[in-house]
Amino acid sequence: MCFIPAMIALYYSLVRALDRYLIRQFLISFALCFGGLYGVWGILDLTENISEFQKSADPWGLAGRYYLVTFAPIFVQMAPFGLLLALLHSLGKLSKAHEVVSMIQTGRGIARLILPLAVIGLFASLACLGFNYQWAPWALEYKDTLIDEADSEASNKAENVPFFHKKSGRFWLVGVFPYNYNMGEPLRNIVIRTSNEEHMPKWRLEAQEAHWNRDSGEWTFHGVKITHLDETISSDGPLLPRYENPDDPVVFKDWPETPWRLIKPGLEAEHLGIPDLYSWILSNQNTEWINKERFLTQWHYRWAQPAICLAIVLLAAPLGISFSRRGGGGGVVLAIFLSAGMMFSSTVFLSLGESNKISPIWAAWGTNLCAFLIAIILIQRRLVGRPIFQTLKKLLPN
Repeated sequence: MCFIPAMIALYYSLVRALDRYLIRQFLISFALCFGGLYGVWGILDLTENISEFQKSADPWGLAGRYYLVTFAPIFVQMAPFGLLLALLHSLGKLSKAHEVVSMIQTGRGIARLILPLAVIGLFASLACLGFNYQWAPWALEYKDTLIDEADSEASNKAENVPFFHKKSGRFWLVGVFPYNYNMGEPLRNIVIRTSNEEHMPKWRLEAQEAHWNRDSGEWTFHGVKITHLDETISSDGPLLPRYENPDDPVVFKDWPETPWRLIKPGLEAEHLGIPDLYSWILSNQNTEWINKERFLTQWHYRWAQPAICLAIVLLAAPLGISFSRRGGGGGVVLAIFLSAGMMFSSTVFLSLGESNKISPIWAAWGTNLCAFLIAIILIQRRLVGRPIFQTLKKLLPN
């Protein structure tokens, strides 16, 4: 991420003057289009959350943190649309002024004309990949936490999370995982049930809070009530389990469970970055009752989604170039239609992958493969000088 601006500057210094002119026109259009999209979103979002910001002791500081945190996911979501509008605007303006024809008369072909724009699209994909690695999915969850903090409400990362440690036979049910559980905040409303080697219940522990010591690995429970399920008593009636209220606190040593291992089954796949998804998949690869396809699909999608930026550039570039006097209105309509179809296709493919209807890798990369195939066809037709929109128009019924 830090080297991307330097890489763009280096590429800009190495190309010829005509390429630099194209890059400048495209980047200016992208700054205007993306800034307009981000501004519209910011106004709508501020209108929705301004009442929550005002509840904070420092509303301006909270608003600044909120929009700084949310920049990454918004950039990932809006960058493809910004690239689309920027290409259509810049290439349409150059085509209208006959500058594209002049560039071609210098001996450059359509492919050579698109090349610097595709390189900028590749850099945009790298930027989205950097954001998508960790910051963007994390921010989708953390922005809600900021709103909860402004409203003086407790922010929870997960609730009612089950976990089974097969080796020890302990089954956990954690009622509340605070957002900063890894910073020492206690887990609340815990229920632990153990069983023996014959899978018969032994005892059940209920606790109000649980602390985990990172250095010693000890679990400390407060407000504990223990029920011995393998010991029964009789008071002239039916057999009852034996209850115990031990002194507070209750400490257990040498338990391998950690808060991170406990919370994994309760995490949302959309809020995990690439490292967390990979760790989750490794930890739960032998767990049968968890939907692993959803997390595996999201892991592949983290790598595939940024490539949409490059696909958008390759799709829109041949459609934004126009040689006729009638302008490029048809190409603009087709570019917008294809981009909307990509977004819809991405949602459908992800749903099929998460429901195990198709392979997760195909679910993540299917939209990109279709987009690149269409882009190759459009570029080929533009290279041979065939009108794209008019050809498609003939296929439609009168």
